[in-house]
Amino acid sequence: MSAATSAIDAYWMPFTANRDFLAEPRIITGAAGHYYTAADGARLYDTFSGLWTSGLGHCHPKVVEAVQHQVATLDYCMGFQVSNDKAFALAERVVDMAPDGFSNCFFTNSGSESVDTALKIALAYHRARGEGHRTRLVGREKGYHGVNFGGMSVGGIVPNRKIFSACMLPGVDHLRHTMDLEHTAFSRGLPEWGAHLADDLARLAVLHDGSNIAAVIVEPVVGSAGVIPPPVGYLEKLRNICDQHGILLIFDEVITAFGRVGAAFAAERFGVTPDIITTAKGLTNGVIPMGAVLVQEHVHEALMQGPPHVIELFHGYTYSGHPVAAAAGLAVQDVYVEEGTFEQSRALEQTFEDVLHAFADHPKVIDVRNFGLMGAIELAPREGAPGARGLEVHKRCFWDEHVVVRNGMDVLQFSPFLNSDADEMQQSFEAVRRVIDAVE
Repeated sequence: MSAATSAIDAYWMPFTANRDFLAEPRIITGAAGHYYTAADGARLYDTFSGLWTSGLGHCHPKVVEAVQHQVATLDYCMGFQVSNDKAFALAERVVDMAPDGFSNCFFTNSGSESVDTALKIALAYHRARGEGHRTRLVGREKGYHGVNFGGMSVGGIVPNRKIFSACMLPGVDHLRHTMDLEHTAFSRGLPEWGAHLADDLARLAVLHDGSNIAAVIVEPVVGSAGVIPPPVGYLEKLRNICDQHGILLIFDEVITAFGRVGAAFAAERFGVTPDIITTAKGLTNGVIPMGAVLVQEHVHEALMQGPPHVIELFHGYTYSGHPVAAAAGLAVQDVYVEEGTFEQSRALEQTFEDVLHAFADHPKVIDVRNFGLMGAIELAPREGAPGARGLEVHKRCFWDEHVVVRNGMDVLQFSPFLNSDADEMQQSFEAVRRVIDAVE
């Protein structure tokens, strides 16, 4: 067995059909700007900007320089009872970008950890206020909140849950999802149908009594389940129902924060302010793993009680506020401002929407949907083989067209760079069309 073969066999890949992959490995060895370099030297256009992560493009020189400098200056510092200068500086920057009322930032290492941290903060908040009976959590069908047990429990993607169902958190309910192709197919931006589905939360508040519900968590725009924008008025209704019953509203903005929907946060774009926001991905442009949980002042202050020498929240990670990750995050925030990245993202929305919806009349396409720089083309599944057509499109785009496209079953998902070149974007979708035309 060669060393290369051994290495490929040794790695158990996440969210991947490993045996299928090993039959035809698709391996990346380099990246720059909007392109990857494959193991065979091919240059591939990245239509997903990493994994919703790398909106500035790959290997941005300012971020590379910041990471190189930091790792040579302070590579690691304990985060318990001691911390580092970069963590404090980044927390201040991110809080300043957040909607009014947000005051504090708790660092994690991923979106999954951010979600579990947010759920723990919500439970601790109610307990600190003398409402420890508020233990019930509410998620949503088709929601993706990472793969830790808390996030899986409030999440609503069936394959992520079914094997582990016996060990999910108790006391979790789910709102219905908002996608119904009969009413929402081929919507441009927010669908007009579906705001009434927010009333599921009011129904749960009657069933359990709202005083027993701690928090509701939703993605402002559903990402991993296939890009599902919220119906007009839906998020506003959730906010109002939460206010009526004293329930915390958590926005999972791991994907939507930092320009993905043309603003620093989806909360800003939609004009709906949650109590807690989870982030990751665009925080560091995907360069170093890092996440963050942002909380409104009233949430933070509820926990800053009791003797000052006592730990207020028994929670954290070895790498919380890691100095190299924080240095990357600071450089990324600088670039966002210096290059006007969020404005660039907003300006690209119409171009992106137009190239996506050009597929609306394709005979193999059953839906196209989009919001901000998030979009999906849903293919009709093959009879008896759901997901097979989408996977084949992914592979043929890679090998035949040198374009990296993400598929979730038969849904092709797109997450363009926030500073995409319109011509490159157009050319990448022309390549996707050629592949869809060619597959059976």
